[in-house]
Amino acid sequence: MSYRAPVEDMAFALRQLAGIGRLSGEHFEAFDDELIDPILEEAGKLASDVLAPLNQTGDEQGAQLTGDGVVAPHGFADAYRQFAEGGWMGLAAPVEWGGQGLPRTLSNAVLEMLHGSNMSFGLCPMLSAGAIEALLAHGGEAEKKKYLPKLISGEWTGTMNLTEPQAGSDVGALKTKAVPQEDGSYKISGQKIYITWGDHDMTDNIIHLVLARLPDAPEGSRGISLFVVPKVMVNEDGSLGERNAVQCIGLEKKIGIHASPTCVMEYDGATGWLVGEENKGLACMFTMMNAARLNVGLEGVGVSEAAYQTAYAYANERKQGKVDGVDGPAPILHHADIRRTLTTMRAHTMAARAICYACGVAADLSDAAEDEATREAARLREELLTPIAKAWSTDTGVEMASLGVQIHGGMGFMNETLAAQLYRDARIAPIYEGTNGIQAIDLVGRKLSMAGGRAMSDMIDEVRETARAARETNDPQLGQIADRLVAAADALGEATDWMKAAMKDEREKGLSGATAYLELAGDVIGGHFLTRGALSARADNSALRGRMTALAGFFAETSLAEAPGRVSGITRGGDSFLAESEALFGLS
Repeated sequence: MSYRAPVEDMAFALRQLAGIGRLSGEHFEAFDDELIDPILEEAGKLASDVLAPLNQTGDEQGAQLTGDGVVAPHGFADAYRQFAEGGWMGLAAPVEWGGQGLPRTLSNAVLEMLHGSNMSFGLCPMLSAGAIEALLAHGGEAEKKKYLPKLISGEWTGTMNLTEPQAGSDVGALKTKAVPQEDGSYKISGQKIYITWGDHDMTDNIIHLVLARLPDAPEGSRGISLFVVPKVMVNEDGSLGERNAVQCIGLEKKIGIHASPTCVMEYDGATGWLVGEENKGLACMFTMMNAARLNVGLEGVGVSEAAYQTAYAYANERKQGKVDGVDGPAPILHHADIRRTLTTMRAHTMAARAICYACGVAADLSDAAEDEATREAARLREELLTPIAKAWSTDTGVEMASLGVQIHGGMGFMNETLAAQLYRDARIAPIYEGTNGIQAIDLVGRKLSMAGGRAMSDMIDEVRETARAARETNDPQLGQIADRLVAAADALGEATDWMKAAMKDEREKGLSGATAYLELAGDVIGGHFLTRGALSARADNSALRGRMTALAGFFAETSLAEAPGRVSGITRGGDSFLAESEALFGLS
């Protein structure tokens, strides 16, 4: 089965779970609620009819490095042309630079569809979106005029070049050099690895944002600057000039996302221009990375949805075993364990979707809310949810894709099945944009202490308010969900108090429980949104009401029910391996 965009679920998550209706005012004059459905429906057609059919063929063929550069798989260039001509790249970009000025949250929903239908393809516009964000926030007027209109129209694509062979996640160890020139430009020399869509033949120019070090720069991350380096030089009139001294010299051989070229890029005295201030490049790049972390979380959502759809279709087709009321072998969908697995997939997908969309709404509100108090509260919510959206959602993508393979049985282990490809593709997402362990460290090391701990305490208060509203319905099902949600909120509160104290006095112990803490936070917040969904759907007489109640109830009796027992894994889980590090790992 090919991917079909779940427009109804996505629209419900945007409206009822994330609260996109709060986005209004002069920042989003072009946006109103009536735009949501037609935009999702049109984007869904692109994803389902154009991108999804290329997913498996692209995986089989892969991107190819030729003497003329990287060539995308068959059909990708035409698909990208349709994407660009549809105006999808500029959906959330400012009107003054050729965009449509709509909320990023709506653009995020479209990005979920791209990843669900064809994650390899979706990575290309995802990187362009990050380049646009960085140039908008830090670029000079000349750079904005030269590059933004073409990036926003989709005529050109963008990349970010951070990683080097010797540096990995330690960006401060990079060695790429930037030598100033008399005309104000810089000569960039060095090698970058793992550069997604660093070269391709789908557009006639690629705009690279490159981290490099000036000759007199301080050591470490304090000495990094950001430069814009086009693949092809751009003349003053906007026309293309000579080829710049940058090229792809190799493609990484990966376990998944084969259609997406992951390039080794060589800069051999390439011409670039400074973005922002000297030695402040990491701050500029974090603008790009922060947006990318949420976008990577949406990869997890998209792949999880695709895995569910693929598994559900197979469960309807595959016949095996006897079931009362069915003559002959029954479709395996009739077996309770299969339905339990599919419900697990659907509940976690919806929870991850809600977390990511809510993070997007918070990001939009932090820019667009009319009063400072609302902007500040939204900024704290965005900061808190970003590492959770990235890590919890991408872990969900891998876990749900694995369950999809399991439902396929032996067929799922065959490379020719979409279930196997989705599992392979999903595995990179927990590594992208700071591994999920780094996201957990960010959560406990920075986000819990923001504003005196207000970000998480406000979140937990909101979870408790949702539980109270569920209990006040006097609906027995919702009352039972509320009980589980309250107990889970209590567990998260206890773990939070311990974590904040540990990060002050016993940092190593705190860090040993960071990943487990993020997992618990994701479960509780995801359960909160699913419960909110069950509440919102009560007035709906269609299948939506039953579906949302079933998902919330199942999640409550599985993931939320486990929350109280997981506190000790956070607070005491590190005791044994920290105390016996020498015996376990040879560390003295």
